[in-house]
Amino acid sequence: MQDAILKFEKLLNENLIHFSSIKSEVFSAKVSEKWSKKEILGHLVDSAIHNLVRFTEINYVEKPYQHRPYNQMDLVNLNQYQQMDIDELIQLWFVVNKQIVRIMKSVYDEALDYKIILSDQSEIDLRFLMTDYVEHLEHHINQIKS
Repeated sequence: MQDAILKFEKLLNENLIHFSSIKSEVFSAKVSEKWSKKEILGHLVDSAIHNLVRFTEINYVEKPYQHRPYNQMDLVNLNQYQQMDIDELIQLWFVVNKQIVRIMKSVYDEALDYKIILSDQSEIDLRFLMTDYVEHLEHHINQIKS
């Protein structure tokens, strides 16, 4: 888990600086049919919010934890990330993720083994969910940087 946390912190710190250097019009340009780079960052905010809830909630709700998916497209549209001030969006992304880092650093080893039931009834554990979150973050950061 320590490797995932170190990678996570590096992604946050390096990209806070990098994202702040990207021109607003580059962030807002619709280069694909799905999302602009700004909307991808908004999706990362939504992901961070949902995972922050998951990473904390799993500690006090009935086990096994029932993973609840969310509608990514609807949330990006409803939160109006395309119209949001880019500096505010970057700060929101950074601050929510810094809280996730704090949670990841404080999680007990035994909690990493808590079982999570996905919507398709397959089973993972908190360790997998946390490390997968970091991989998901990196994937979308690479999309923004491309």
